[in-house]
Amino acid sequence: MEKKRNGQTIIIAVLAVAILFMSVGFAAYAQTLRINGDVSVDAAKWDIHWDKTTYTKSNGSVDILGSSREAGSTPVFDNTSVSFGAVLKKPGDYAEFSIDAVNEGTFNANLTSITLTPALTDAQKEYLSYSVTYNGVEYTSSRDGLSVPLNPGDSNKVTVKVKVNYLQPEDSTKLPQTVQNISLTALFNYDQAE
Repeated sequence: MEKKRNGQTIIIAVLAVAILFMSVGFAAYAQTLRINGDVSVDAAKWDIHWDKTTYTKSNGSVDILGSSREAGSTPVFDNTSVSFGAVLKKPGDYAEFSIDAVNEGTFNANLTSITLTPALTDAQKEYLSYSVTYNGVEYTSSRDGLSVPLNPGDSNKVTVKVKVNYLQPEDSTKLPQTVQNISLTALFNYDQAE
């Protein structure tokens, strides 16, 4: 029996030594890879605005005045609006200027609609035209369903031109008989691009 016990002890010792060698052999082939990183995330910013430094009155245009249309007044600018006035004295006179819309935010944007109000009446259309040109495309009435990108980066601006023109109708009786004060508005609606 003692022989049997000695045999078992020897087998256990041999197995223990084998396990010890196997674990050392396994450890010799183990490897850990690591990636360390530090990330800084800038604040998100939505910033589409008018760049008043790009405002330019077109050659041949009447004076572009403040919204009061008083002599010597000038257009009023803030980040999201331009208020102007003009006095068109005779057919052929027009008021025209351009300014850039700029995306200095961190999101891509799309122009989704242009709203021109009020819509000119048929009688007004005889002697007056009103248009905005956005990135080379002229709009004379409201337009939905647009998808014109204005993304941040090097090409983060688009030129907008506004023109109000005193027309000469074929029938001169269609010219206004009294001073017409017409308030015109153009709204440019942007959404975040996907």
